[in-house]
Amino acid sequence: MAQVPQTFFDALAVRTWCGLALETLGRAREEIDAINVYPVADGDTGTNLYLTVESAVAAVEAVFAGHAAASGPDGPTLADAARAMAHGALIGARGNSGTILAQLLRGMAQVLAEDDPAHADGQGLRLALRQAADSARRAVAHPVEGTVLTVASAAADAADGARGDCGTVARAAYDGARAALAATPGQLPVLERAGVVDAGGRGLVAVLGALVETFTGERARGVAGSAYPNPSEGRVAPAADRAPGDGVLDECADGPAAVPGQEGPAFEVIYLLEAGDEAVERLRERLDALGDSLVVVGGDGLWNVHVHVDDAGAAVEAGIEAGRPHRIRITHFGAGDVHTTGAERPPRERAQRAVVAVVPGEGLAGLYTEAGATTVLARPGEPPASGELVQAVRRAHAREVVLLPNDAELRHTAAAAAEQVRTEGIRVALIPTRSAVQGIAALAVHEPDRRFDEDVVSMTSAAGATRYAEVTVAERQSWTMAGICQAGDVLGLIDGDVAVIGVDVAETAETVLDRMLSAGGEMVTLVLGDDVPEAVADHLEGRVREGYLAVDTVVYRGGRQGALLLIGVE
Repeated sequence: MAQVPQTFFDALAVRTWCGLALETLGRAREEIDAINVYPVADGDTGTNLYLTVESAVAAVEAVFAGHAAASGPDGPTLADAARAMAHGALIGARGNSGTILAQLLRGMAQVLAEDDPAHADGQGLRLALRQAADSARRAVAHPVEGTVLTVASAAADAADGARGDCGTVARAAYDGARAALAATPGQLPVLERAGVVDAGGRGLVAVLGALVETFTGERARGVAGSAYPNPSEGRVAPAADRAPGDGVLDECADGPAAVPGQEGPAFEVIYLLEAGDEAVERLRERLDALGDSLVVVGGDGLWNVHVHVDDAGAAVEAGIEAGRPHRIRITHFGAGDVHTTGAERPPRERAQRAVVAVVPGEGLAGLYTEAGATTVLARPGEPPASGELVQAVRRAHAREVVLLPNDAELRHTAAAAAEQVRTEGIRVALIPTRSAVQGIAALAVHEPDRRFDEDVVSMTSAAGATRYAEVTVAERQSWTMAGICQAGDVLGLIDGDVAVIGVDVAETAETVLDRMLSAGGEMVTLVLGDDVPEAVADHLEGRVREGYLAVDTVVYRGGRQGALLLIGVE
């Protein structure tokens, strides 16, 4: 991360702010989750904000890395960094709060990138904060006061009255946001009843605190390990004990606050949508009639759509009619949970041990789940972020966790997730599996009743003894270990390197399998993607049966897993 303070709002300041915001939300995430009661008491606002900013950070870092790789004398411009921040937040936005934060960042980027200036001063920051607040309010179908929208508007109002450099404007915005946050229980009855401030607004205070630190070098008061003045300031005193407008706050307990009588739709639906402005306007009207908590953010042909509905299928169909939806996420709040009954979830006992695995397709996700693992789905071209792995570990709710990344490129992401959850007292062992078939082998010998170290050693040995391969289609011409391939060629990769270039899936897979079995083996695992017919599996099973005595074969359907075929040999 760049050194602070930053004098002007330039590309380096964008990078610094994003990094500091992620750190601050990481410290405050659990506290924010614990006071999340509006619009749904599902305890994930802090996590959603963290994941949204994590995606923004990744996009900004990619821009800096791209300029560094080009070996040019200059780094990215302010416009480059601001647009990357906004785009990263847009495509990674999670939940109601994350979607609104993405629009806040987009609004700022629209001002910061206008006319491609070298940097912005205090006046530019004031204009950016005003555009952020106004554009976020327009993106919400039915704005409600006492929420993050109120906090954002208060920050912009306070910044409007500030004169000076970026540090002065940022501090004014932060102080205005803090004051507005303390007043949210008096504006929204659900917060008043629960005795909490708005969770989304509290997260925005954390992000603005990081902005103060970016330009002053000093951590804003109240953000040392918390998104608000101190960790005890998440809950307000009961209404009976508090004078009107009193901002005195009480101790923050663990878990989402109970909100008696709160009810709502059963599903949260989120997707990215490629569509034109007119189609999106029609989509807003249709989704508004289907449910509530509607937020549509974005522009220039790419939008992030968030809505709570009872008919998730209808919400997705509306997106299909408007354009091309992708990265569709549907969350069922669940009968009897805090969303539908207002009752707080009873605490459940932690399991002693769990396995968390990243899997490349729905079919394998089902297989791993049947074997007792908690899964994280990695869709083609959409690797999970460390925050998603952290969420999965928490969802497993165990004292000890074995983490299977199942992808060589996810090893560092998984390591970061493991490091984070260890600070929460969870014992985590990362087994560096590089393919889902290695994960299958590890899971097959998993015994939760034996000592943790012994179980990890056994699973690691089983994964290490499994050679892995995949058959896929080349997307472009390129040099490989096996020669030059053309777009459309069938590639056979063994242990991550291209070993075979062919034109037929079955023939290429057979060549790969023969090469792998030439070194011996007792078990062959085949995982077929959606586009591979059963005849390919039958052909390969016959080849093993005829050519390799005492070698067994097991076949699974992997679903939309990216590769046409995964092969494991133990």
